[in-house]
Amino acid sequence: MDYNWPQEFDNLATEARLWVTKATSDLFNTDDGWLVGYSDEFTLRLAEKGWIGMTWPVDKGGDGRPEIERFVVTEQLLLGRAPMAGSFFPDRQIGPVLLAYGTHEQQQRFLPAMRQGKSKWCIGMSEPDAGSNVAGITTRAIKDGSNWVVNGQKIWTSGAQSADWCYLICRTDLEAPPHKGMSEFIVDMKSPGIEVKPIKDASGDSHFNEVFFNDVLVPGENLVGELNNSFGQTMRQLEHERGGIDRLASNQRLYLDTKDLADTRDPLVRQEIAQIETGYKIGRDMVLRNVLRQNPFPQYSAVTKTWCTEFEQRVANFVGHAVGAESMLGNRVSRNLIYAPAYTIMGGTTQILRNIIGERILGLPREPRPQS
Repeated sequence: MDYNWPQEFDNLATEARLWVTKATSDLFNTDDGWLVGYSDEFTLRLAEKGWIGMTWPVDKGGDGRPEIERFVVTEQLLLGRAPMAGSFFPDRQIGPVLLAYGTHEQQQRFLPAMRQGKSKWCIGMSEPDAGSNVAGITTRAIKDGSNWVVNGQKIWTSGAQSADWCYLICRTDLEAPPHKGMSEFIVDMKSPGIEVKPIKDASGDSHFNEVFFNDVLVPGENLVGELNNSFGQTMRQLEHERGGIDRLASNQRLYLDTKDLADTRDPLVRQEIAQIETGYKIGRDMVLRNVLRQNPFPQYSAVTKTWCTEFEQRVANFVGHAVGAESMLGNRVSRNLIYAPAYTIMGGTTQILRNIIGERILGLPREPRPQS
């Protein structure tokens, strides 16, 4: 297999790498910048460059560029530790979902602001009693004339503290089976009845939030896709979330910046470096299969995320060993070591994904429950 890029992609990667350095020179850089790096100024610069919604169709306000070019640019943004969180959810998830399921009016209303870097979004999916089990949500939306009234709670909602809009998954048919009766709405985060409580994690970040909905009024035209039949839409959204280069390269820059500190006289250390270098190439190939729509089977993103996020944890552990005692101080390495367990939790836990791989991809039988 030839892993060499066509020259045009090498040129684009070089352009993106140099641009990130210049565009962040008066701002800041951070590991996991796609998740915790909120900079309104950088978002506007990224939009001006044309790298938000670059793959969206031209007639929808995008540039119609191939997905592979977004992959090239995004990899360099991640390696450059760009503070890109303000644009990442709209670009990666919300925009594509609206292009697939939104009405013409919704596309005209919401896509231009995303493309211009003037619209920040969060995703209301996980709940306290339904983390990775989307079908277990209980937040409900009840019809009230032409509107909907939402009550419930979401948790681990990244970016809710600064979001303009929430893409919310609700239960709209309380009598339907778990995988039925769900719908998706666009909710104005300034609506009366919404309360956001930031959650500070062990690393000191506060990008996660609890969001409470108390009789929140949502206009009927903000329903996205089919009423009571959004589970397939949500799964499609998770394909965008689980199969991207962000699930592989969050801490790759930290590895590149510290690997020379490792004692390569030790053959076990050399072996670990070889495993990491090889693992990145394997994970990158998995992501490219998603990008190029060459998935060998459905739910392939579950395989991609499982491999890539476990790889990221291996990278964090290696960096900790390479740096040694300094990793106990407050620095990039210690922050990454503390944060690394989250990689295999957010976006669907590894345990849930392994169940998907076993049951839906490999066709393995479920273990029978013991008789009471």
